[in-house]
Amino acid sequence: MTTTSPTVSELIAQERRLTLSHFSYDDAFALGSLLVELARERHAPVAIDIRRGAQQLFHAALPGSSADNDAWIDRKRKVVERYGESSYLVGSRFRAKGTTFEESSRLDPDTYAAHGGSFPIAVEGAGVIGTVTVSGLPQAEDHAMVVEALERFAATPGT
Repeated sequence: MTTTSPTVSELIAQERRLTLSHFSYDDAFALGSLLVELARERHAPVAIDIRRGAQQLFHAALPGSSADNDAWIDRKRKVVERYGESSYLVGSRFRAKGTTFEESSRLDPDTYAAHGGSFPIAVEGAGVIGTVTVSGLPQAEDHAMVVEALERFAATPGT
């Protein structure tokens, strides 16, 4: 799967479009299961993580993934928690300014990674309440998989 890099404007539009009306424990399981299904169809060696606040609601590791993917999940998720935007958008904003997150954010790269794959779970009237993260593919593909799953999830009746 080859994925082109979206522009900053496209990334912002994705986040606005993918604000949910609600997000429950059952929703976390449904979204996580959808991501597992997508990854299995593509034989994608990914780890998947969904959190609401500090609580992990869903985690899966597919064949070919490793503990390194879990470390990447933590670093990408911390960017979303700090900035309230997808890890890919944060990194893209720095690249659009002719620099990198690592060079200019003044944050420890062992703790934060502005690479694609972590996306804010935003709920209407509440703002960002959690994160959904995929790690194991090139960053544009990690991001695209999360966006595709959120689009399908949001289109499901009752969500």
